[in-house]
Amino acid sequence: MIKISIITVVYNNECIATAMESVLRQDYPFIEYIVVDGGSTDHTLEIIAAYRNRIQRVVSEPDLGIYDAINKGIRMATGDVVGLLHSDDFLADDQVISRIAAVFEEQPGINAAYADVIFTKREDLTKVARYYSSKHFKPWMFKFGFQPAHPTFYAERSLFEQFGLYSTTYKIAGDFELLMRFLYIHKVKALYVRDVWVKMRMGGVSTSGLKSLMKLNGEIVRACKTNEVYTNTLMVYSKYMVKWWGFCFRKT
Repeated sequence: MIKISIITVVYNNECIATAMESVLRQDYPFIEYIVVDGGSTDHTLEIIAAYRNRIQRVVSEPDLGIYDAINKGIRMATGDVVGLLHSDDFLADDQVISRIAAVFEEQPGINAAYADVIFTKREDLTKVARYYSSKHFKPWMFKFGFQPAHPTFYAERSLFEQFGLYSTTYKIAGDFELLMRFLYIHKVKALYVRDVWVKMRMGGVSTSGLKSLMKLNGEIVRACKTNEVYTNTLMVYSKYMVKWWGFCFRKT
């Protein structure tokens, strides 16, 4: 059976208990759980301490931002497959990792996999706000700012060794840049799975208003240019006006 490393990065977010509990409830036995804290000053470290004996690796120290923290976790990981679970998010049910492991075990030649995400109301995790489907995603859509649901992206650890970690030059779009680099530039063999693997609270870094949206799209344009993928600002913003957006990001 394959070993799966799950990395949670956090800084001053006491919601992390929900994320940790969702990992620790999984019925899959071969999970390595890594928590990377950026030196929290609220009660986050106390919450993590309550679960410390069930977490394989915990580190708390200042970092250079979320992607630097993620990279620390990936460098510590020893699993065959690596995935992320942000501190605002939680696994959709207790069998998610078993299903992810089955994908890699039953699909020869697959190096990565991704699925769908549900956004919940921040104040009520049972209330669905949005459903993000990766079903209709194609790699050429990176040019228009589309990407598969990054919180569901699980990849063989060797890919990070071969193609590099997250770029720390981005504040919001580092996940977009890495996915584009893996799936479009290096043509990693990835499989879409019609399933919900992660639930996310609304109001995270990339879903927190117009200013955040403008910064995200600006970084997407820069990521494309850095990787010599043709795009422009108009192409990226056009995603809000075409029917593809309805498939990728819709209410349910």
